[in-house]
Amino acid sequence: MRVLSTRFAALVILLTLMIPALSACGSKAATPPTTAPVAQATNAPAPATAAPATVAPATVAPATVAPTAAITATAAITATAAITATAAITATAAITATAAITATAATITAPVPPSAQVKLNGAGATFPFVLYSKWFSEYNKLYPTIQINYQSIGSGGGIKQFTEKTVDFGASDAPMTEAQITAAGGAANVFHIPTVLGGVVATYNLEGSPKLKFTGEVLANIFLGTITKWNDPAIAKDNPDAKLSDTDIVVVHRSDGSGTTFVWTDYLSKVSPEWKKAAGASTSVSWPVGVGGKGNDGVAGLVKQTPNAIGYVELAYAIQNKLAYGSVQNSAGTFIDPSIASLTAAAAGTVGNLPDDLRVSITNGDGPTSYPITSYTYILVNPNQTDAAKAQTIVAFLWWGIHDGEKFAQDLNYAPLPPEVVAKAEAKIKLITVNGKPVFGN
Repeated sequence: MRVLSTRFAALVILLTLMIPALSACGSKAATPPTTAPVAQATNAPAPATAAPATVAPATVAPATVAPTAAITATAAITATAAITATAAITATAAITATAAITATAATITAPVPPSAQVKLNGAGATFPFVLYSKWFSEYNKLYPTIQINYQSIGSGGGIKQFTEKTVDFGASDAPMTEAQITAAGGAANVFHIPTVLGGVVATYNLEGSPKLKFTGEVLANIFLGTITKWNDPAIAKDNPDAKLSDTDIVVVHRSDGSGTTFVWTDYLSKVSPEWKKAAGASTSVSWPVGVGGKGNDGVAGLVKQTPNAIGYVELAYAIQNKLAYGSVQNSAGTFIDPSIASLTAAAAGTVGNLPDDLRVSITNGDGPTSYPITSYTYILVNPNQTDAAKAQTIVAFLWWGIHDGEKFAQDLNYAPLPPEVVAKAEAKIKLITVNGKPVFGN
């Protein structure tokens, strides 16, 4: 009976030791093991020593110590396994998170052109030619196998060649009309990708290069031929400090189809009912008076060499040729100089209302600081490409242009695209396909 009692006591002690160990395993499996189980293993023999000496200790001691040690070891192994499992889960989660981040990054990685030799041909607007020349040069430095040839022939010529598919892309400051889009194969075959903002200025050649102010009505009447003298009261009223002579005004306009002409005449049509009725807004109009020059550079050259001349050119051409240009009264009644800030302000009121095809006129827009003769300029591209190498190059170049290329705009007197417009242009670029398959991301 004493032996049974002793063994029963030993069993109680054993169970007493097992319960904390099992509890520790169950409740703290996911955390590092504490020192408590080790202390139990160390102290476990003590109760066995307290058993009556007359009972065979060798029999009791192994029964007490060995199972307890085994249980403690099991608890440690379980805890270690739990920690290992937790580490594995953590590592897996980290890998998964990294993969997710990598995947996200991959979706916004800028596309690059193919490594093979590729030549693109484009034609169109002279308005952005100063900037485009820089873009093509810089892109070739990045990717020497890519050559982009561009003919600065005017927006009208660019639309024509794009429609006839004799170039890989066109360029125009004037959005294509519905009739032009139909002739080019319909809206599904024409994308307008805005690149930058530019301003058209009234530039003139007067002795002393006075800084002049013009209202829209005065500019319209000069180009209608109803204001013929520089000292006309309508001009003098807004320029009381200028020394204006009794000399004939020589009007210079574009002789070719021109997006710059569209921007200019679009503005005049908005501010002068007489101009809208007599000539209207287009890339080519029937000019009531004046002499013609080809391209922005041609008009700038004629103004520069002709005393008392006035013409219209993109801001960059006036600055490059060191020509005087005036401030123009905006819809808020303020005379505004063309600048990066005033061009950007002109676009600010329209960014939230851009149509899906991105064709928009922003001349004479709202805003107290906006320059009223401002426009986007566009690259025209067919979204349904058939040549894989050219398609990849077009997508990569357009993406580079509306991102990295924008940093060259301000130094060349263009305004970068607002972020909202960049996002819309990105969406268009991502829709370009080659033989029915998306180009972007492939």
